[in-house]
Amino acid sequence: MPIYSEKVMEYFMHPRNVGEIENADGVGEVGNPVCGDMMTFYIKVKDSRLADVKFKTFGCGAAIAVSSMVSEMAIGKTLEEARKITPQLVADELQGLPKNKFHCSNLGAQALNKAIDDYLSKTKPGARKNRGARRKQEPRSNER
Repeated sequence: MPIYSEKVMEYFMHPRNVGEIENADGVGEVGNPVCGDMMTFYIKVKDSRLADVKFKTFGCGAAIAVSSMVSEMAIGKTLEEARKITPQLVADELQGLPKNKFHCSNLGAQALNKAIDDYLSKTKPGARKNRGARRKQEPRSNER
């Protein structure tokens, strides 16, 4: 049986930010068919920052602890800062993970990034259209 740090046990026994965000701005889901872990992250973005992050995880204690830690690390960060949350940073914040459980930290970072990707896919196309419309109008105003 893997030996977990006190911090992993704390985040497993008392996870933070569990649940779903209704009308989430982005949702990311990842799974590992080998171990059966499934993580879904929900994000709410305000002023380009993660105003809220919640998760639902089906898996081992390490997977739950990782999801909880990733959610805490991400709240309040800009999207760019949140993308810099790496599996190693998560494992370090949890004071280490057994080698056979390190893949859980990969899943947590991946799920968060997929939620951010989902959010960006919903917001960027509209932003591109608006920029293009402005460019087309500018020459007309200069001709006057």
